[in-house]
Amino acid sequence: MPNGTDPLVRRTASGADPLVSRTTTNGAGRPARRAKASGAGPLVRRAAGRLRGWGGVATMALACGLTASLTLLPLAHDGNGAAAAPRTPGPGVGTGVQIKADTCEHPEASLTPSSADGPSVRAIKDRGKLIVGVDQSSYRWGYRNPEKGVLEGFDIDLARAVAKDLLGDPEAIIFRAIPTNQRIAALNSGKVDLVVRTMTINCKRIEQVAFSTAYFQAGQQVLAPKLDKGITGYDSSLRGKRICTAEGSTAYDALAENSFGAVFKDEADGTKDDKDLLTVPNQLDCLARLQMGEVDAVVTDNALAAGQAAQDPAVELKGRPFTKEYYGVAAKLGNDDLVRRVNQVLVGYRQGPWQAAYKEWLEKDLPGIPGPPAPLYK
Repeated sequence: MPNGTDPLVRRTASGADPLVSRTTTNGAGRPARRAKASGAGPLVRRAAGRLRGWGGVATMALACGLTASLTLLPLAHDGNGAAAAPRTPGPGVGTGVQIKADTCEHPEASLTPSSADGPSVRAIKDRGKLIVGVDQSSYRWGYRNPEKGVLEGFDIDLARAVAKDLLGDPEAIIFRAIPTNQRIAALNSGKVDLVVRTMTINCKRIEQVAFSTAYFQAGQQVLAPKLDKGITGYDSSLRGKRICTAEGSTAYDALAENSFGAVFKDEADGTKDDKDLLTVPNQLDCLARLQMGEVDAVVTDNALAAGQAAQDPAVELKGRPFTKEYYGVAAKLGNDDLVRRVNQVLVGYRQGPWQAAYKEWLEKDLPGIPGPPAPLYK
């Protein structure tokens, strides 16, 4: 089609769908339109001018360390299940125990790497573009640079690395911005090939989508106003407090298991009358709710919350992370060849490009991370 327009991208009467961002041959993207509060777009709604920095939300991570557990360097596979020669270890590649595929002791364990072309990989090559679901409002992870009008961040760099491996060109990629609560649906519907969007690997999700090996470690934590000394963390100090989380997030699941008496569900959750006040489509919406005093605190990944605190001097992280979680690249269940190919990309990515991306996007506000989690295979 003319002007590099991808025929798979929905268009509105006025142009590109605001939930879709595309790269052209030179990587340039169009500025996305500002979204309403309940569907935050590339720029966070500011309350009393308190949110500083770029238009997106800053992201940092971890008060906890970044270490790998019980990993091993497996035999490579040729895509048909046959074992190939063992690979040479490099940075971020370790050894350890095998994980049974039918257990969830280590949900971050993934398929062994392979560079073979299976049906999913061939379909992407035939199309000539890799379609990736990303965030466009998480500063330093996936956000639209308001000066350049393009998507940037740690997750964006990783997505481009996969496109380069599959298609020989990091610009041979279509970015589709998807809400937190639509990540799995976007994969299952075929709207995207992969999701690279600070997506936590857990036991529930591995039954819904297929994950790569882990590329980052995070944990859940509480974000609240600095002036609120009554909230001390994920504990009984949340009793009676209004807590905001993203729909379909691990934070929501944690509160559903133990809310400490907090109020975290909207009265009409999941219905047409849902006001999206406490449970919102995008995690970013929670920061706006907090700034406007509509909620008392937010529970989310500290990889995102610490960044929000870094940009907004009125809020801070409370207590300590209460979970250890890993981010993975997600694919549709059954697309094993694509998962193996992504894992092959990550083998090389851990040995230099990961460190370069970390230095560019995260090191300033998140110093001291020694490297990515080592891979764990099943």
